[in-house]
Amino acid sequence: MLRTWKLTLEVDPSSPVPLFVQLARAVIRDIERGRLSPGDALPGTRALAVSLGIHRNTVDAAYRELVQQGWACAEPSRGTFISQALPVATPKGFGGSPRQRMPARPGFSLPREELSLEWASPAPKGVLVFNDGAPDVRLAPAVALSRAFRRVLTGRARTALGVGDARGEPGLREALAGMLSRTRGLAAGADDVLVTRGSQMALFLVARALLRPGDAVAVEGLGYRPAWDALRLAGARLVGLPVDAQGMRVDALQALMAKQPVRAVYVTPHHQYPTTVTLTAARRMELLRLATEARVAVVEDDYDHEFHYEGRPVLPLASSDRAGCVVYVGSLSKLIAPGLRLGYVVAPAPLVRALSALRTVVDRQGDAPLERALVELLEEGELQRHARRARREYHARRDALAEALREELGGSVDFEVPAGGLALWARVDEALDVSAWAERAASRGVLVTPGHAFALEGRGPAAFRLGFASLTPQELREGVRRLALARPRRS
Repeated sequence: MLRTWKLTLEVDPSSPVPLFVQLARAVIRDIERGRLSPGDALPGTRALAVSLGIHRNTVDAAYRELVQQGWACAEPSRGTFISQALPVATPKGFGGSPRQRMPARPGFSLPREELSLEWASPAPKGVLVFNDGAPDVRLAPAVALSRAFRRVLTGRARTALGVGDARGEPGLREALAGMLSRTRGLAAGADDVLVTRGSQMALFLVARALLRPGDAVAVEGLGYRPAWDALRLAGARLVGLPVDAQGMRVDALQALMAKQPVRAVYVTPHHQYPTTVTLTAARRMELLRLATEARVAVVEDDYDHEFHYEGRPVLPLASSDRAGCVVYVGSLSKLIAPGLRLGYVVAPAPLVRALSALRTVVDRQGDAPLERALVELLEEGELQRHARRARREYHARRDALAEALREELGGSVDFEVPAGGLALWARVDEALDVSAWAERAASRGVLVTPGHAFALEGRGPAAFRLGFASLTPQELREGVRRLALARPRRS
């Protein structure tokens, strides 16, 4: 690899030390400090002589000296290389001896940590994970996506590799606006759409644009911690509202608003996270009325609208919003794969412009090649076909999980089969210790998330959220079998 770059070495023609010796010593110093590594190719003698302004014979003499000392080896017809027999040298730091590892703590103060961030890591081989509702990457339309990428990157007009619009590729914003208008009843145009790197970025930007430190934000008392973290980072003071079989208690919101100003409400009305229940029509109408009268922003997180298996899906709150109070957040990552970070915000154009300005501070623009590739898949109908295939598969997996739970854990868990979404909320017999059950299950090679992980305050409910989309029917049955074997005794 060194032959593709100019190697800079220092020699001093005025020094009494012969030039070939200076050159050999310079190479040795670079080996010792780690700049040159075993196996690296040295420049050709002619090229190095020209770059240093010395005679080629001088370079040749230096290389022979390095070979004789064992620092280098010459290979006929190939060139001269740093010897593979050398130990790998540790680079010398500018402040003396290099550290062996990073310090355990920073040498400066940090703000008090309030986030609940947990690093996700791949599960060990053989471990089955009932995640929070992630799709199965094995079903992703990888071949079609790779073809679309290739066309974008090798076409005559490679403008996708240049600076783009902070709001996202115009073609994708237009396509998303059309999709949302046809399938979700949103009367949105391209100027009302901001494309982001996943819905989490969308929530972060919305929180920054809407909130000031100390603002009260009403959230579902059982909910999505990463969204709460985005709100808290903007300085929000979160107030939890109860959730029942009809979704968030809007009467509790009304009581809260009578006591104190509320700046925003964060809600997951289509498939409430984590319980999967749908906010009823009456509560939706009341929520919009309250928001309109009090000029409160409603952040609607519609994270898995594409997946509905029975009956007609309920249209988003944003489809009935006439006052411009609803900020609609969605994602294509659930449809395609979680590793493809692509979300969006739909809101009145002035808010979209404000979000775009914030976005340039942390991320100049999105992934333009990916966004253009997705435009092609949308125009070709490939994503629509993939959505239909995935919907059929996840429907079958939902039913397989429900059947396995009834057979293996019928006396220990209770649940309603959700009409849509990618996860199931299983309520556990109160006589069983849910946390202990999760720990015992992990030792048997199955990971589940207990209810306390979703609670804003308190211990949380005795329940599990069981994502079924990322596991095949066979894997789901095996996971439930292991979960049954790990069941603790009743207290």
